[in-house]
Parts: sequence; C-alpha cells; structure tokens
Amino acid sequence: MTNKMFTAILVATLICGTLDILSAFLFAGLAGAGPGQILRYVASGPFGDGMREAGSGAAAIGLATHFVLMAVMVTLFVIAASRIAAIRANPVLAGILYGLLIYTVMYWIVVPARWTGHYPQLTLWAFGNALFSHIVCVGIPMALVTMRYLGRAGLRTGPTSIPGG
Repeated sequence: MTNKMFTAILVATLICGTLDILSAFLFAGLAGAGPGQILRYVASGPFGDGMREAGSGAAAIGLATHFVLMAVMVTLFVIAASRIAAIRANPVLAGILYGLLIYTVMYWIVVPARWTGHYPQLTLWAFGNALFSHIVCVGIPMALVTMRYLGRAGLRTGPTSIPGG
C-alpha cells in the first residue's frame, strides 16, 4: 500500500465516518433517540445487547466500532479504485454505486444476521434516510477523497506489463 492510498483511507474514514454518524444522530434525533443511544446500539452489534443499556463507555466503544467499520469500507474502496480504471474514470457514479452496495450489505445482510428477523423499514422516510446517509454522506465523499489522493490515473500495485514481453 502506498502513502497516497494510506492517506486517502485515513482522510476518507474521518470525513465519511463523521458525516455518517452525524447523519445518524440527526435522523435518530428526529425520531427521539439521542447520540448516546445510537452509539450504544452500534456497540451492541459486535459486543452484545447489554451494550444498549450500558453507559458512556459503551457509547465510546460504539463510536470506535463505527470508525473501524468505516475504515474497512473505505479501504476496500481505495484498493478497488487503485486497480479498476472505471472507478477512477467515474468517481461520483462509483461512489453512488458503492453507497448502494454498503446500504444493501448493512441493512439486508449484516443487521438481519446479527438481529434475527430485523429487516430494514421500507417506508419512504426510513429508506430515504438510509440512502442519503450511505450515498451522500459515505459513497460520494469517499470516492471524491479517494480521487483527490489517487488521481484519475490511479495506482497500480502490480506490474504494468508482462516481463520479457
């Protein structure tokens, strides 16, 4: 991994992670939930349902968990962008598609696997909130930050030609 890739991952994780959690706070706040409640819910994913009733330590664990998950999502995108020219050629479209992919994986695979029988709400409001967060707050900024550091030419981690050919 190059310094440019590492920097892209770090910056995109901080920006997208912050935008995404602020979006969650806003939309959950409109529904009557506070930031601590949201962060404890995030912590309950990997650390069990008891985290939902725990205190500020659990909220801090939830915030750390959120940024670790974001770092994984960003890392996968940056690696893909460094190897796939179509991502670099169309970063906004790639960000929109990646945001949709993240939404699909989180809401239709991860959450139902962790909390059996829990599927996403398909009301226009809930669906719109989720798509806004995953596309506008995560996918597009992730793609734009990645392109800022990788450039449209991108990076190749392997040989560009066949040796001896």
